Amino acid sequence: MLNIFPGKITYLLITVLCPFLLFSVCTKNKNTTYVPDLTIKKNLSDIELLDLVQKQTFQYFWDGAEPTSGAGRERFHVDNIYPENDKNTVATGATGFGLMAILSGIDRNYVSKKEGLDRLNKILDFLSRADRFHGAWPHWINGETGKVRPFGRKDNGGDLVETSFVAQALICINEYYKNGTEAEKALAKKADELWKGIDFSWYRNGKNVLYWHWSPEYNWEMNFPVKGYNECLIMYVMAASSPTHTIPAEVYHEGWARGGKIKADFNLYGHHIPLDYQGAKNSVGPLFWAHYSYLGLNPKGLKDRYADYWENNVNHTLAIHDYCVANPKKFKGYGENNWGLTASYSVKGYAAHSLQEDYGVISPTAAISSIPYTPKESMKVIRHLYEDLGDKVWGKYGFYDAFSETDNWYPKRYLGIDQGPMVVMIENYRSGLLWKLFMGNKDVQNGLKKLDFQFTP
Repeated sequence: MLNIFPGKITYLLITVLCPFLLFSVCTKNKNTTYVPDLTIKKNLSDIELLDLVQKQTFQYFWDGAEPTSGAGRERFHVDNIYPENDKNTVATGATGFGLMAILSGIDRNYVSKKEGLDRLNKILDFLSRADRFHGAWPHWINGETGKVRPFGRKDNGGDLVETSFVAQALICINEYYKNGTEAEKALAKKADELWKGIDFSWYRNGKNVLYWHWSPEYNWEMNFPVKGYNECLIMYVMAASSPTHTIPAEVYHEGWARGGKIKADFNLYGHHIPLDYQGAKNSVGPLFWAHYSYLGLNPKGLKDRYADYWENNVNHTLAIHDYCVANPKKFKGYGENNWGLTASYSVKGYAAHSLQEDYGVISPTAAISSIPYTPKESMKVIRHLYEDLGDKVWGKYGFYDAFSETDNWYPKRYLGIDQGPMVVMIENYRSGLLWKLFMGNKDVQNGLKKLDFQFTP
């Protein structure tokens, strides 16, 4: 752009004006200039405030994306301090959530249709080149090279759970574009081929259960058969739905459902819980268990022989809400305007905050991503965070990951797996977009039928 000017003017622009032009002409990989709205505006309506939060959080996956791949970063630190040297690490799960967030951004005109199509193509092209292990992507990928970045010493191969979060997004992309222009149909086909390339059947390891990990170096040594109930329901739905590498229903009923032992029947803070949560006997897990599998999978009217999933997710959320309001540990700030426990950054480094693991840390994604289940209770949190706590918790990509009033701890840091569900679940609350796309897919409908689900939205 600059070389159209005569030499002296070009020199002047580069040396004097470029700092002012940095966002518009000197930023790599940006189609539009992003100017974050950090001014706290009082008296916004609920819809105006919700749209602001959705739009600003969406920017984590747009302006804040890893530049080379266009995919969702594992983390973004405003202070630019990365102790693990992982600024350009792409998280497979966050990438899946981000793909769905981008669809919502396109649908709401946060970006143009062309910009959105170009970005989605860029990410899917990256995924097609990146390391895969029997079709499954690893937990972490180097965004600059596409090579696996080990999540742990033996966790250096396929991660079927994280991959299923991407598969959920690929289904939505295919549905969104399959009847569009030729360019849009080509993107839909690309998404469909990536989804059908995931070898779910391999991850059975010859048994009636799905395993989380496989590595070409360590084979099955991680030894993590996935049994419910936790955040992984979507993996079994995707595996049953696959038209190329499917699983029989027994893998779900004997593996995930543990031969029926997944069922429970107890009340928590007066709310009925029908499922047995792993590691939380007669209690519930962190709230991301009510989010990750349900970004595309619509729990409204979704039932099988084990649970009514809408009842389970609503009551899971209300139990954590009521616990925070009761505040048995007397943490500062907890209450009806400030609740929500889930996995996030923590005063103890990183923690899966729950009723069993509560350190006085509130994670905004917990209540905000629960808005389809608890709209009134969630809006109270959004308004309190935005209007009362303000720039302590509000930044360029929406609310920061976590904070503690008890410890006066307000890190200006984001995690992709926490930002994504906020955008998607706000969209599902407002329009049901991602739920409609996912549940409208024929493969998904066949998979749910195979597993004996009933769905009456």
